[in-house]
Amino acid sequence: MKRILVRSVYDAFEYVMDHYYPYGLEEFALHKDSYAVISIQDTHTDGFGFRFTESRTCKGVLTLYFDDIVKVVEGAVLFNEDMADQIFEFVRKHENAETLLIHCYGGLSRSLAVGTFLAGICGLKIQEGNINQYVYGVLEKQYQKYLKTL
Repeated sequence: MKRILVRSVYDAFEYVMDHYYPYGLEEFALHKDSYAVISIQDTHTDGFGFRFTESRTCKGVLTLYFDDIVKVVEGAVLFNEDMADQIFEFVRKHENAETLLIHCYGGLSRSLAVGTFLAGICGLKIQEGNINQYVYGVLEKQYQKYLKTL
């Protein structure tokens, strides 16, 4: 993995579409890198109404449903250890993708927490911002347990 991109759902969709080209016109694709997607979707709307899928350039998709919260809230889903493990396995499985694209609704809290943590363990840099500290803490705690299973 050469880079980690954290985006809003809109910007993630645009990034994926920049890989598209009409039949026979591959030179018109704006991006040609391979990528994998971690799609973080809201539960109160049952997602964003679309899902990313694998393609010639998209090597894998992990879709997780959890909300931008830091404690238990009735009717919402809190990020948990199982989700953290899914992220670690997904990244390990797709480490040969050139880009890891991570998005949530705004690209500012949940996805930035995941991206910041993964960038740290992969030795990569990403933009700074106000991350969801709960999500980051779960990832940090669970990663130590995950390493023991390898």
